[in-house]
Amino acid sequence: MDVTAKFLGGAGAVTGSKYLIDLGEFEFLVDCGLFQGRKELRERNWDKFPMPVDKLDAVILTHAHMDHIGYLPRLVKEGFKGPIYCTEASAELAKILLLDSGKLQEEEAEFARKKGYSKHEDPQPLYTMEDSEAVFPQLVPKSFDLPFNIHPGVDVTFFHAGHILGASIVKVILKGDSQTKKLVFSGDLGRYHDPILFPPSPIPKADIVWIESTYGDRKATNTKPENELARVIRETFDRNGLVIIPSFAVGRSQLMLYLIYQLMEKGKIPKVPVFLDSPMAIDTTKLYLDFHADHRLSAMLEEENEHAFKHPQLQYIQKKEQSKALNEFKGRGIIISASGMATGGRVLHHLFHRLPDERNGVVIVGYQPEGTRGRRLLDGEPTVRIYGVDVPVKAEVYHISGLSAHADQDELMEWAEGFCEKPKLTFIVHGEAKSADALATKLNEELGWNTVVPQYLESFVLFEGI
Repeated sequence: MDVTAKFLGGAGAVTGSKYLIDLGEFEFLVDCGLFQGRKELRERNWDKFPMPVDKLDAVILTHAHMDHIGYLPRLVKEGFKGPIYCTEASAELAKILLLDSGKLQEEEAEFARKKGYSKHEDPQPLYTMEDSEAVFPQLVPKSFDLPFNIHPGVDVTFFHAGHILGASIVKVILKGDSQTKKLVFSGDLGRYHDPILFPPSPIPKADIVWIESTYGDRKATNTKPENELARVIRETFDRNGLVIIPSFAVGRSQLMLYLIYQLMEKGKIPKVPVFLDSPMAIDTTKLYLDFHADHRLSAMLEEENEHAFKHPQLQYIQKKEQSKALNEFKGRGIIISASGMATGGRVLHHLFHRLPDERNGVVIVGYQPEGTRGRRLLDGEPTVRIYGVDVPVKAEVYHISGLSAHADQDELMEWAEGFCEKPKLTFIVHGEAKSADALATKLNEELGWNTVVPQYLESFVLFEGI
């Protein structure tokens, strides 16, 4: 059989991951992500899908971030009826995130309708919560490290990738009439010394590799971010201020809970009230209790009422009324709230009320793209616009690097060095042009790998007559 690959996303940008593998009589996608970011990228979500949906036989997911799963409701709505394979934790995370995405799509369409800023007379959501729910029966959860068959001659295995709960490296074995070939998809690789998640699994052999390049041109500078976190928290408390941490609901919020608990227990910061104010982050945190084998915290979670996700200082804030009541909280405390880039969510009203007070501290712990409120805070702008008001930034703004969920350049190279033999071909994906080109060059020069940086909708013949 002949095998081809087509890049329907995740090429030339860090978004919209979709890799189509065509075996002739069987076609499957690895990831089915939503395009996010720049307008020209987001508009691709509305384009006609680049292949007949009824010819697609299966989808394999590396992990449950929206740029890897967010197009699934649209795909199912357009007629895809096949299985969607993923790890068990990814299946549960996908349900949480897709429902939230459907809700946001509905709210955006309604807002555009009310304000009249859409070019469409009756703006519609890309998909609805009902469309998201329609995906759930097609999810097929699988365990890590156990091969499973998705078609005669096509076996798949999930290996730990780090990054977020349930994230996987995907190995696909193709058994042809005369040859067997191995495809390996890195997904998004995590950090090698993440305190919560396992490091990316080394894969010894592959014919073709897809490797992400989000930080393909960058190296982490802060190897002990928890020490910096302790310092900025103590500084803020010395002013009798409140610490606000805008944080992504999946992954980063749980890491912050863990680090803050550790700092408290070790006496590096005082024991103060900690509020997790994000329903999605709360739901995600509960999954860590359900999937003990998917992370490194199993021993800690055995301490029934004294661990990072359940201790006397920690309060989960579910209801809007509880969230608003935090505006009246005085003195020292820590609020962790989404969104991580301060582009929406409950963190906005905390910033609205707390930024004008110079005693408070805002701790930025994630990458902040241009145009986001988080980036404007980092850039030291004197005001930020929230709810149509220019809010003065009097609070101290701190930035802590080294807390990214993505492998840096050295860690990407470390994973690549885990292969005992050079792959015949390596696709550099899921990165902006600069980072993808930098990683491609480094892999080529230091390991002698044959690398290609594919473009959107570009196709390649992988094998002929296997």
